[in-house]
Amino acid sequence: MRFLSSFLITVAAAIAALPLHAAEPVAPWVATWAAPALDYNKPVPIPGAATPVPTTLRDQTVRVRVLPAIGGTQVRVRFSNVFGQSPLHIRAASVARSTGADALSPRTVRALHFAGRPDVVLGPGAERWSDLVDLAVEPQQALGVSLYLADPTRVATVFPIAESGAWIAPGDATAAATLRAAIPSAQGHVVTGVDVRRQPPPPVVAAFGDSITFGAGTREGTQGSYPVRLAQRLRGQPSRVEAPSVLNVGIGGNRLLTDGIGPRALDRFERDVLSQSGVTHTIILIGINDIGLGAVVGADELPLEQLTGGLHQLTELARARGVKVLLGTLTPMQGSAYFNEATEAKRQGFNRWIRGRQDVEGVIDFDAALRDPGNPAALRAAYDSGDHLHPSDAGYAAMAAAVDVRELQE
Repeated sequence: MRFLSSFLITVAAAIAALPLHAAEPVAPWVATWAAPALDYNKPVPIPGAATPVPTTLRDQTVRVRVLPAIGGTQVRVRFSNVFGQSPLHIRAASVARSTGADALSPRTVRALHFAGRPDVVLGPGAERWSDLVDLAVEPQQALGVSLYLADPTRVATVFPIAESGAWIAPGDATAAATLRAAIPSAQGHVVTGVDVRRQPPPPVVAAFGDSITFGAGTREGTQGSYPVRLAQRLRGQPSRVEAPSVLNVGIGGNRLLTDGIGPRALDRFERDVLSQSGVTHTIILIGINDIGLGAVVGADELPLEQLTGGLHQLTELARARGVKVLLGTLTPMQGSAYFNEATEAKRQGFNRWIRGRQDVEGVIDFDAALRDPGNPAALRAAYDSGDHLHPSDAGYAAMAAAVDVRELQE
């Protein structure tokens, strides 16, 4: 009996020690900002384009300013050496709230670590996430990410400056609120993603394409791009779920089937769309450069069947990963250097194929939204930036308005 009593007391004590509630599940990572990586040293295959001048950074800090799409209380940052030919040694890194341009809020500077270490070496082709840090992030409240490169480092992996900015300053300034003798950079370096933790996670929409996704032609920089304007619409919509995180992963001059400015879409889709944390949807708008660039540089024209086949491959890759696909029709281009009877016929054929898709979640008819009712081959005058290819600010707003936001909230 004494043994039984002792056993029951032990069991009762163990039960009393159990938590009253199950442990909260760890919130998943959600992409709040991302940039598509480019190879700085790869020449642009267009006659007359300047050859990149080899550039080396040494004992310098790079600071990148980024705009988060959604907020959170914990952050991690992705660093990339995907196009590097030699190891990249980041001696120190940090993240903080930006107070404008290259300036940071001193009280918010957080040193970043990698598996507990203050530095990290990225081998050629490698990417690496930092450890998490506690930092309150708000939608559209800019962050500054800094990294210090002590050793001679040849510039390799860069990204196009969109709503971001980038600066280079001497020494290790990762903890400095302001940079001394900072020089603006024409491109961002090494930093390609920022995640926050959210529970429940909102939808993540990757807007994938070329310069018409990136936002070329707007007078407001890419703050006027259609992905930015779409995000503004979504934040103002009543919904049973939180506003989605919209990522702009467009590259000006990018093509579907051929390398050029950036790897071809078929090769970069995995990294720039499917690998984004928590991605649920993608809007694909690409193909105008495949169709029109030949008219400018005299390149061989690709058959329509190859273009539609390439786009079909992208949709299949996304659907295999459970990512919902919305396809965008190609916008008008009459009056631009891309336009002739053959290229227009191909654009129309490409759009007919897109409109007929039954194996995607939706079609966004950007062509119908922007075309001139009296001349459907051309942009409506109010929607033309002036080059007859890229939309104006009003044109990008019309593109954002053409999206059925209900398809992004499911």
